Amino acid sequence: MPIFSADTLTWLLFVATAALYAFLNGFSDSANTVATMISSRAMSPRQALALSAIAHFVGPFLFGIAVAATIGEEFIVSEAATLPVIWAALLSAILWSLITAWSGIPSSASHALIGGMMGAAILGYGTDAIILGGLEKVLGALLLSPILGLIGGYVLMKGVIFLARGVSPRINNFFKRSQVFTAVALALSHGANDAQKAMGVIAMGLLATGRLSAFAVPQWTVILCAGAMSLGTLLGGWRIIKTLGGRFYKIRPVHSFNSQLASTLIILGAALMGGPVSTSQVVSTTILGAGAAERLNKVRWGVARNILLTWLLTVPAAAAIAAGSYLLLRRLLP
Repeated sequence: MPIFSADTLTWLLFVATAALYAFLNGFSDSANTVATMISSRAMSPRQALALSAIAHFVGPFLFGIAVAATIGEEFIVSEAATLPVIWAALLSAILWSLITAWSGIPSSASHALIGGMMGAAILGYGTDAIILGGLEKVLGALLLSPILGLIGGYVLMKGVIFLARGVSPRINNFFKRSQVFTAVALALSHGANDAQKAMGVIAMGLLATGRLSAFAVPQWTVILCAGAMSLGTLLGGWRIIKTLGGRFYKIRPVHSFNSQLASTLIILGAALMGGPVSTSQVVSTTILGAGAAERLNKVRWGVARNILLTWLLTVPAAAAIAAGSYLLLRRLLP
């Protein structure tokens, strides 16, 4: 006699897939929170990852579930929020994260999840499955946040250069020590924003399978997603860390401090307003902005161009993968 019924086993596999998505999000995006700190030698790699992992676990408990509600209630209509659609979106986001992590290119797990949901929902239920207001909110946050990152990194760096003119080089010690606080703040904001995406997806699955009568995020999903993301962060995506930490330009403590501070303000603000943003995009563009503020030709813009191309490919690629996954899951699931 089987231990679990077919329905229970299906549900457990779905939850495990959502946890894997959160884990990979932490694994790849750990680079975003620690790369500059490691590159500027403010902290050893293992210390930086351990500190970031703790903050990632705490973050989802502090700042509400606005992003989870956006993903779960405001993006696709309830009729299209079926288990095959949601599961296909998760699988596409996972596959895309694995491909880009192996290539050492920072990608957006948020873009991949949104693209996956669009691809599967539209294939199964047509374009009316997408809620236009929610689409505008999601895409607005995803597209505006990297622009704000570039501007924020540039403006903060210019301000620091102005305020620190004529001071002793020993000010670098201040920026090096201060990164402990900015890195913790960035990890808290990242955990608050990105863990909510997995939480929202699980809540959608609970609603789709009749385990909830209305959209809500149970406490166990917060613990599961926060724990999975924290574990992924602890293990770290070393290829991406090398890209963000050194391939743009030689990062010094002042660049890292400004990048982390600008990123925190943007990501935390988006989390509180319910806007799902891409941490990799925000951190990458704040790094670019900080370097460009010092000297435009300081930045290796060719590396930035390759990353931009990956970002542009993410939504259509994830949508195509999710569409194929949806066709398979629709046949397999009852």
